[in-house]
Amino acid sequence: MTPPEAAILMPPPPRAIGSLPLAVKKYLAIFRASLLERMTYRADFLLGTILRFLPMVTTILLWRAIYAGSGQQSLAGFRYREMIAYLLLTNISRMFSSMPGLAGGVAREVREGTIKRYMIQPMDMIGYLLVYRIAHKITYIIMSFIPYALLFGVCHSFFDGFPDLATLGEYALALAIAFVVGFFFEASVGMVGFWFLEVTSLLYIVMTLNFFVSGHMLPLDLLPEPWSGLLKLLPFQYMAYFPAVVFLGKAKGAELAWGLAGGVLWSAFFIVLSRVLYRRGLRRYSAFGG
Repeated sequence: MTPPEAAILMPPPPRAIGSLPLAVKKYLAIFRASLLERMTYRADFLLGTILRFLPMVTTILLWRAIYAGSGQQSLAGFRYREMIAYLLLTNISRMFSSMPGLAGGVAREVREGTIKRYMIQPMDMIGYLLVYRIAHKITYIIMSFIPYALLFGVCHSFFDGFPDLATLGEYALALAIAFVVGFFFEASVGMVGFWFLEVTSLLYIVMTLNFFVSGHMLPLDLLPEPWSGLLKLLPFQYMAYFPAVVFLGKAKGAELAWGLAGGVLWSAFFIVLSRVLYRRGLRRYSAFGG
């Protein structure tokens, strides 16, 4: 027979509560709690969104001067209006793909030992962080909707029009890929904390390079070959460049299909990578004290 102590320590098997399994109920509860927590800071989200738009004025003036100085109507296939539209759309892409504090938070949990709470509680760390980040993104999108609507309303002249429903569906899929790639990429980077005590400098370098190679600063098409083609093979383009060109209709046919397929493959790669790093990291992790 099973000793009483073992019976106490053994977790009960998952069971259904109502129409949903216990595991689903657990993460739904985490999502609701996280959403309520993030809504507490809704004014901060709103103010931060408004302040983030101020550099766009400088960006518009800068690219106007670049096009005027070049004497050309188009640069790498982008007219002036399309360039500004692209830079506006990268803000939407980064809204989904940017995960501020995620990698640093994972590394800090490992360094300070608080990661052990996921080892003694029936909760998966990556699953918890994913649900928490989804709640964060929903709150941010809700609170920034009006500022973004006003910005795009003022800048509507830079767009040729609203895309059709098929393009909007492809754009929504590209944004979903941006979120998945962004989350699991940063989670994977944070797992480096299992092997290195201090990763602040590494995180700064990685995130700074990511900002550039993702196409947030300028379209990857402006870079000379082979750099342009090489960066389009890497996962970083899905965090800013790819969703923007899908909305603008610059990725069509086979190029669009290959782009979406590549995004799905990179998403799967980082999901598996984060899991492998997490499991191997736990094997070498040691914690002492209460």
